[in-house]
Amino acid sequence: MRHLLQRTIKEPTSCTGIGLHSGEKIRLTLRPAAEDSGITFLRTDVSGAKPILAHLDNVVHTRLATTLGANGISVATVEHLMAALAGLGVDNCQVEVSGAEVPIMDGSSAPFVYLLKDAGVIPQSKYKKFYIVKKPVEVVEGDKTVSVVPDREFSINYNISFDHPLIRSQNLDFRYTDRAFEKELSRARTFGFLHEVEYMKKNGFARGGSLSNAVVIDRFRILNKDGLRYDNEFIRHKVLDFIGDISLMGAPIIGRFTASRSGHTMNNVLLNQLAADPGAWELVEISNPGQCQERNLTVPAWGLLDAPATPAAA
Repeated sequence: MRHLLQRTIKEPTSCTGIGLHSGEKIRLTLRPAAEDSGITFLRTDVSGAKPILAHLDNVVHTRLATTLGANGISVATVEHLMAALAGLGVDNCQVEVSGAEVPIMDGSSAPFVYLLKDAGVIPQSKYKKFYIVKKPVEVVEGDKTVSVVPDREFSINYNISFDHPLIRSQNLDFRYTDRAFEKELSRARTFGFLHEVEYMKKNGFARGGSLSNAVVIDRFRILNKDGLRYDNEFIRHKVLDFIGDISLMGAPIIGRFTASRSGHTMNNVLLNQLAADPGAWELVEISNPGQCQERNLTVPAWGLLDAPATPAAA
């Protein structure tokens, strides 16, 4: 039953990196947090700043990345870190950043997974809560769609389509476990087309973007010397982003998601529509396998962890 307990990290851990859009050097520190406190972001460069809860109610921007904000203070590009936290089943953690953006690192979740595992992920004393999807919810925008339907487990079917010879149409059906997340998704990097990157830089975005933190494609080839990490790294990164975005519901979701050409904005709209309909979900605390059998559910499989030491505090 230990995999049903909430989780935090055992010790603080830090790294330094560049903000993708700001180009500024940013220090990030992850700290243990108490049960039921969730994931919070704290701007250490702003005097008197209060923590921002990582929740869909605090999403203030979804252009190019997902941005959280409250009381006039914001933190951008949270999705890769949020995906890593969700991927390893971390429920409670305080994230400190010395700037307005989470550092991009190598453009994937892998550096954050490394940080979390290095700090140690430990179970706490309270049980996890899960959102159980009770009825279908769908968002349609032209040829773009994203939806969720009731299912016995958490899974994602994602499709992308680009008019580019190196991408074309790609599909990935992902059924969640923490091992599958780390092996199949965590190393997938963000990507962009050379002409788009040049345009963004001219307009004040992607100032920190480089071949060390993104896959860049021109008309016919990948510019990164080492090529791709996965044959279908593009679709895998889209699923990675999706996991980070939907984690802002505040608890793991049991349901089957289907997305076609979706992005941060549509992902956020879907979450808001789901949350706004009390008949579409049920929030339950699962404390034993018998509850899963009664409901015909399979909760996400998080690996066994070391026994907790002293209760974690924020």
